[in-house]
Amino acid sequence: MSLPYQSYLFVPADNAKLLEKAHQRGADALILDLEDAVLPAGKPEARRGLPEPIDRLHGLGVPVLVRINSGWRDAVADLEAAVRPGVAALVVPKAEDAGALRVLSAMIAEWEAERGLTPGAIGLVALIESPLGLERLSGIAAVPRVAALALGSEDFALTLGVEPTEALLALPCRQIALAAAARGLAAIGLPGSLAEFRDLDAYRAMVAQARAVGMTGALCIHPAQLPVVRDVFSPSAADVAWAGRVVAAWDEAQAAGRGAVQVDGRMVDRPVAERAKAILARRAPTA
Repeated sequence: MSLPYQSYLFVPADNAKLLEKAHQRGADALILDLEDAVLPAGKPEARRGLPEPIDRLHGLGVPVLVRINSGWRDAVADLEAAVRPGVAALVVPKAEDAGALRVLSAMIAEWEAERGLTPGAIGLVALIESPLGLERLSGIAAVPRVAALALGSEDFALTLGVEPTEALLALPCRQIALAAAARGLAAIGLPGSLAEFRDLDAYRAMVAQARAVGMTGALCIHPAQLPVVRDVFSPSAADVAWAGRVVAAWDEAQAAGRGAVQVDGRMVDRPVAERAKAILARRAPTA
């Protein structure tokens, strides 16, 4: 299982006003947040109110994820509310232990069976927010229900007592992208602060760097970030035109029994042709 989305917008699970219009913001997927965005005193009420927006958004065709809490008592209460039809995945904060993820997976399986869901229907997004989580990436990625690895840049920086800058976060992005690719998972995150939404040029550069190292999507906290993520992660017109030429030439070469062909002054073999096909698969429907 992997998540095919590029932009993930956090929405506080207890904010009815934001939830009402969240589907209009243009995110590929919405994360209803039961963790940082909800005060401790408000979590019980947020859980009670969770089924309504999940059902409504699912009915509108919007992919829904839910970020649960990290403490076990809160996490169990969150699962009781969130494991239901219409939820694509649960975002697990402070993921550091593959064993803990397997326990969560087993509990989710019980609710899936009880509520008539397909076994394994609800994935897990392991949110890496500490050096220990980064050190244990391989084991975390191997948990069967894990559908994505994500970088929690703000909390990761907090564990080191520094700012969430490229100097700190570029390497974790690369490591997460590599570990995710090894397992066929989504890799979500940016080498910088998620809070940047005023300087969109700086934000665009950060998203471009994430894509360049193999990240497949970004966590967003403001609607202004969404068009930037969509634009950067979508192939450009030039990319699509190049890919079209490569695939056409490659197909012709294959039909003629050749294993390589020259396109635009560069040699094309199977890996290059496969990359071109992937670009065409990611293009917008109108491209």
